[in-house]
Amino acid sequence: MLLDYCCRCFGITLKRHGPLSLKTTPGDTWVVLQNLLMCMVSFYSLYYIAVSLCIGLLRVHEIDSLLAPFDYTTQPSWQNPKYLVSVISMEVTYILAGLVFAWIVEEWVWDYAITVTLVHIAMTVAVMSDFPSSAEHWWIALGSGLVMMIFGGQLLAYRLFRSNFVHPEELLNF
Repeated sequence: MLLDYCCRCFGITLKRHGPLSLKTTPGDTWVVLQNLLMCMVSFYSLYYIAVSLCIGLLRVHEIDSLLAPFDYTTQPSWQNPKYLVSVISMEVTYILAGLVFAWIVEEWVWDYAITVTLVHIAMTVAVMSDFPSSAEHWWIALGSGLVMMIFGGQLLAYRLFRSNFVHPEELLNF
C-alpha cells in the first residue's frame, strides 16, 4: 500500500504494473488515509478489548494493561500468566482485525494489515524506547498473527465481495 500510494502521489509508473497510468486524486488519498485510520482504531480497540478479557479470564493483576500491546519484555513461558495474556491477546487481535479489515477495505486487506503491523512495530519501539531485537518470541507471535490476519481477512473479503474482485483474465481485454 505504501509503495503504491507513494508512486501514485508522484505519478510514477511501476514496471510490475505495466503501462497503466497510476494518477491519483486528492479524494483517493483521503480515502486511503481514512481507511488506514479506521483500521488503526479498530486494531487497537480490539487489542485492548482482548487484553482486558485475557486479564480478567486469567486473573492476572500484575500487568499494566495500557502498555500490554507494546510490552515484548515478558519472559516467554507457558506457565507465566503475563506471557499468556500477551500472546493470546495478540493472536486474537490479529485474527479479529483481519475480519474487521475485510469489512472496512474489502479487497486490500493484506496491504492494510502489513501497514498497520509496521505502524504497530514503530509504536512499540517508541513506547518501549528500544527495538525488540532479542525478543524472538514476540516476532514469532507478531508474524504468525500477521499471516492469520492476511489469510483470514482475504478469505473473508473474497467470500463477501467476490463479485467486486478483478480477475487476471478480465484485465487482458481492458
